[in-house]
Amino acid sequence: MKVLVIGSAGMVGRKLTAALLKNGRIGDRAIAQIILADIVAAEAPATSIPIASHAVDLSAPEAATKLLAERPDLIFQLAAIVSGEAEADFEKGYRINLDGTRHLLEAIRQQPDYCPRLVFTSSIAVFGEPLPPEIPDEFPLTPLTSYGTQKAICELLLADYSRRGFVDGIGIRLPTITVRPGKPNKAASGFFSGIIREPLAGLEAVLPVDEGVRHWFASPRAAVNFLLHAAQLDTSGLGQRRSLTMPGLAATVGEEIEALRRVAGDKAVSLIRHVPDETIALIVAGWPQAFSAKRAESLGFVAEKNFDDIIRAHIEDELGGRIG
Repeated sequence: MKVLVIGSAGMVGRKLTAALLKNGRIGDRAIAQIILADIVAAEAPATSIPIASHAVDLSAPEAATKLLAERPDLIFQLAAIVSGEAEADFEKGYRINLDGTRHLLEAIRQQPDYCPRLVFTSSIAVFGEPLPPEIPDEFPLTPLTSYGTQKAICELLLADYSRRGFVDGIGIRLPTITVRPGKPNKAASGFFSGIIREPLAGLEAVLPVDEGVRHWFASPRAAVNFLLHAAQLDTSGLGQRRSLTMPGLAATVGEEIEALRRVAGDKAVSLIRHVPDETIALIVAGWPQAFSAKRAESLGFVAEKNFDDIIRAHIEDELGGRIG
């Protein structure tokens, strides 16, 4: 099996690549080659599995066609700019988040006798107000941001190209992935990770919203497992509804902070400073708070059940099991 990871230089892409190399197979099929692609070439680790790494802008003409030269059996499409950046730069958001995926689907369609599995990372941002307290699987797509709109359009394209038999697609709507390692990015949701990540490293963190804000979370570890499970899932039971809301954990910012207190103590919590940001608060206010992800759960997708476990996963995976 040949595997293509688009967006491989990002946090989830790097962790997914590491998991693919560690496992060496998808289900009962051994991985024969991994192709990495991103706007900057991802570092290709030394491994017995052949790896090719490319710097490519998927929204550029013919870029997708070149990536398909090896006719990968499995494609992960993770590439996107984040919510805050897509909102600030309208044209860039549509070019990267929509046109890139559309070009990929078209390049696949143009290949004769070719129908790969395509795992597309969507987002809970495809839903927007007015929202029920818990969103069921049947709730319509009602995005209130450009980012959410771009993801919703891609979901529709994925379903239509799958219906026509051009691709075997599955879209997974990721919860907000927390705790993200590394430096803060331009995502409006970045503070959810920052108020955990920075205090655990002994650094001050800024909280731009009220502690009563409630949201839907899963860890990077869970996100990688979602992707791997989607890669080998029997999609015949999905019908025309090719995108799934992933399981997660509903928690308020205050509950997130209390989990940090339980795991790391009062000293870590004292490093969080509340600095209101009306722009971020307005964006976050239109986001979903909780889901009933029964479809995904019935298909074997699983996530954490409490925020303490999300924090401990970060400490184990990024801090070597130690704080500070």
